[in-house]
Amino acid sequence: MSEVNTKKLLTDPLDDNNPITVQVLGVCSALAVSGSLKNALVMAVAVTFVTAFSNLTISLLRNYIPSRIRMIVQLVVIAFLVTLVSISLKAFLFDLSKELSVYVGLIITNCIIMGRLEAFAIGNKPVDSFLDGVGNGIGYGLILVIVGFIRELFGTGALLGFTFFGEEARHGIEFLKHGFFNDFFHNGLMVLPISSIFILGILIWIQRSRNAELIDIS
Repeated sequence: MSEVNTKKLLTDPLDDNNPITVQVLGVCSALAVSGSLKNALVMAVAVTFVTAFSNLTISLLRNYIPSRIRMIVQLVVIAFLVTLVSISLKAFLFDLSKELSVYVGLIITNCIIMGRLEAFAIGNKPVDSFLDGVGNGIGYGLILVIVGFIRELFGTGALLGFTFFGEEARHGIEFLKHGFFNDFFHNGLMVLPISSIFILGILIWIQRSRNAELIDIS
């Protein structure tokens, strides 16, 4: 594969072929875990790991998997990798694993992963499949992080434990005691899951307005 095509495997999912804003895949999980930036970051890493290594594994085995059990094998590979992620979270980030426990398990049914296995890994070389998995995982994670950043910052006035808006900020960092930050209070709507739909809708609108080919879907 040429250098240009190899680069596209990593860059296309970040923009013109983003799995969420363009392909509209994995939207449910994106909405569910974007209440805080920390959750979004962890889920982004987890999905990238699973997507990349499931792509790699299926590509390595593609010539040995009978077509009639192809999807079963793919699900077994994905489930194994998700189990590794779940065990690792419980070992090193136990409190966070309790918050994400249900959603980590649902990575198994994330249509982005199965979609890349069927659309790419089953018919391409291992290295290319791995890069495709990394690119799509990062593309998914990018949207997740953006939504999580906006929701946590404007919904709670804080970000990763640091307070920027509200009463606590007034007595904290010096430059936050004056001007805009002194009067701004966090928006409770952003804490609610419904805000994810609004933010994601805006991101999809921005994405499609930048690319005329995505507007014409007829």
